[in-house]
Amino acid sequence: MSDEHKFNFSEDEEKQQQANKEKAVEEKKDAVKQDAKGLFASISTFLQELLDFRDDTDRDATIAAITADIPFKGATAWILICSIFVASIGLNANSTAVVIGAMLISPLMGPILGIGMSIALNDIDTLKKSLINLATMIVLSLLTAFLFFKFFPSADLMTNELFGRTKPDLRDVLIAFFGGAALIIARTKKGTIASVIFGVAIATALMPPLCTAGYGLAHDWEVFVGAMYLFTINTIFIALATFLVLKVLRFPMLKYANSKKRKRIAQMASLIAILVMAPAIWTFMNFITQSGLEADYNKFLKAEVESNNELWFQKAIPHYDEKEIILYFNGEVTDATVADLNNEIKTYEKIKDFKLVVKGNKNRSFDKISDAYDRAIKDLDQKDNIINGLQSQIEALQNNISNLNKQIESKSNNKNAVSFTALSRDAKIKFNDLEYFGYGKMLESKDFINIDTVSVANVRWKVELNDSLVLLKERDLQKWLKNELKVDTVFIKRN
Repeated sequence: MSDEHKFNFSEDEEKQQQANKEKAVEEKKDAVKQDAKGLFASISTFLQELLDFRDDTDRDATIAAITADIPFKGATAWILICSIFVASIGLNANSTAVVIGAMLISPLMGPILGIGMSIALNDIDTLKKSLINLATMIVLSLLTAFLFFKFFPSADLMTNELFGRTKPDLRDVLIAFFGGAALIIARTKKGTIASVIFGVAIATALMPPLCTAGYGLAHDWEVFVGAMYLFTINTIFIALATFLVLKVLRFPMLKYANSKKRKRIAQMASLIAILVMAPAIWTFMNFITQSGLEADYNKFLKAEVESNNELWFQKAIPHYDEKEIILYFNGEVTDATVADLNNEIKTYEKIKDFKLVVKGNKNRSFDKISDAYDRAIKDLDQKDNIINGLQSQIEALQNNISNLNKQIESKSNNKNAVSFTALSRDAKIKFNDLEYFGYGKMLESKDFINIDTVSVANVRWKVELNDSLVLLKERDLQKWLKNELKVDTVFIKRN
């Protein structure tokens, strides 16, 4: 065989090799698929074991624990009163730590869990007890908070802690629902997790809204409505979360011997469940709508109004119910700007149907403000020139007065006389308690024949000096004046 035919294969051998390659590829694909299935099965098994909590549920203990927390009397009532006082003081003092402490000792959660459980289990008797005890707790809490904020000194101040409980939003709904879910899951677990219960008590914050409602009863009706709205949201969504979790865990419904009664109870429980869930769903949808409106409103203000430095934007007031936004500007707004704002608001989905009301101040347009500013600058310059001229005149007058004093002293005294200006200045330096100093020569006659000339100093001292101290200072002043004036006698006369 020649060298050029050494590596030639037949067509059958080539087909066999191609078939073997394709078979090997298919086997590898099957192996990868099997590995992927095994991986997905492992992940699914892991997630199921991680998230499944049904096997760790103690149904009897859960029902017994929730039922035991429903009654409200004796120690529970006093604990509630104490926690209300603590929360009210914390809200009034604007202290978050004190408010958290009140949440931890509050017994309000028991009846709310009882409501959710009784609806889930078709237990009307427990539902009645839970509703009665919850209503009693609410009334007692409102009364206690009302008395504190009505009669405690300085309890009428609206702090940030109080204000934060008057404007519920979508976040409060989510906190109440997921907090309630965490609470009932912790309750159903074998060996209840106390730290979860404490954390939910802090997160859902049932106490502060009730205390804020008490403040509203004492001082502001709108605050009362807002705070009770927040408390109602928390209560409904905690009960709703309890209902749903117990249904997921398939807690057995209560059975009645009388079939008619069982049917009637089931219908009543279903009706109550619908009544509880309907406001919750309405509230949730309302908050979603409100949040969307506020988000678009804030975006519109930031992008179209606040970012325009030529507009002297002052404030905006949204009226969501009337579908109206009022913009206030501290200056004149042109028709072109108003038309542009109306066009831009239509690009925002949630507020595109809103009416835009623009209120500008035509008397404070930019040009007029600039003119007023220029006039003010000119007036200030004129005043500065006038002040400078007056200061120069004052200095000239002071110099003239000094010269005149020197001339008067030089004419009225001989060459050996002491200058009164220097004498009075030195007297004030040496005796700083002097408020007035006068000096002169006086003629006197003891026999009404012979006439003598004597030196007299007229003084006035500070009023806070007592008489004995004044006498000592006058003695020193007299001695000093004799030495300065070179005379034997100086009379001190107190003015």
